[in-house]
Amino acid sequence: MTSPRVGLFGLFGSGNVGNDGSLVALLDHLRAARPGAEVDALCGGPETVTARYGIPAARLHWFRGEYRTAARPGDLAGKAAGKLVDAFRIAAWVRRHDVVIVPGTGILESTLPLRPWGMPYSLFLVCAAGRLLRTPVALVGVGASGTGSRPVRALTRWAARLAAYRSYRDTLSRDAIRAMGVDTRRDEVYADLVFALPTPPPGDSSGPPGPVCVGVMDFGGSNDERDRADELRRRYLDGMTRFVRALAAEGRSVRLLTGDDVDRPVTEAILEAVDSPMVTAAATASLGDLMKEMAVADTVVATRYHNLVCALKVGTPALAVSYAAKSDRLMAGMGLGEHCHPARDIDAGRLLEQFRALERNRTEVRRILAEGNPVLAGRVRRQFEALNALLPASGAAPDHARRETP
Repeated sequence: MTSPRVGLFGLFGSGNVGNDGSLVALLDHLRAARPGAEVDALCGGPETVTARYGIPAARLHWFRGEYRTAARPGDLAGKAAGKLVDAFRIAAWVRRHDVVIVPGTGILESTLPLRPWGMPYSLFLVCAAGRLLRTPVALVGVGASGTGSRPVRALTRWAARLAAYRSYRDTLSRDAIRAMGVDTRRDEVYADLVFALPTPPPGDSSGPPGPVCVGVMDFGGSNDERDRADELRRRYLDGMTRFVRALAAEGRSVRLLTGDDVDRPVTEAILEAVDSPMVTAAATASLGDLMKEMAVADTVVATRYHNLVCALKVGTPALAVSYAAKSDRLMAGMGLGEHCHPARDIDAGRLLEQFRALERNRTEVRRILAEGNPVLAGRVRRQFEALNALLPASGAAPDHARRETP
């Protein structure tokens, strides 16, 4: 009896808990729907993925200095050679599978800085290899956005066109891909895969007030705002520091949260600037850790998209410090569109006013979230049902066995 071979592709194990949360959601589904499947990953942090999630994993890039700034000729040569080697490595990896899945994440986004020869190029190679070698590549519940970078836009457009299956976590993402010239008439919109993860029990509402969870981010603008990155980073840090200091001065307990390893210097800077025993930082290595923190909180103020998703999922009233339209759309879809504040122009005084308004409306917000979360979870279930049609059944002849040897 043959076992279907499923490859998972993405920036997993690289320190971003949102990316890893999407991976976990899909792994949970695969283990239930195809328990005999052989699953492995091509990803950014293979050692972490294998240790945490128990699947074999390979390094995405051949050149180990891929994420370092190329300051020396040797680094430039290594990166250039790596791009050629990766084309063959990725094709060989794709060929070994019956289906390759890209689970969730903002894989088609440019809301944060990226270079065309990074993830856009790698995703294009995966989708092109899938088309050439007749291995279906499925983009499942992904996020997407427009970009002013022509190379990024071209690579994203071709990756999407070459994929055998596409679905999105919101209509904003599908609209962005359609605007790039991709026919999306058969593409469906479901919800973020993270809404399929288990939810921790809520905190004890009869006990003492919980903390205010403040999710911070190393925010320096989008891919099209590189020339303003330092300015935006300073303004964001100043605004969030003022906000946290004001909460501490009122005697509120504040828990600083992150969503990526790169965010930790931001928490350290805020802790040093505020210098109050009322402000502490939580060590969170997964979305499960984030949800446990948020489940016992009174209120959440979150910047990173998946911090916001976690707050909504556990039913805790949340205010979005929005750095991209996806956060605004998520909040509006839950009926909480007025509880958003721009990350690019933080006004600590205005943010405090919005925070107090949210707290006054806490009971109603909790009711809205209690009604909305089952709807989103149901959409993810329908996504997984649709995905099952692409997954080979255990015992079926794998597609790679039917291919002719070139």
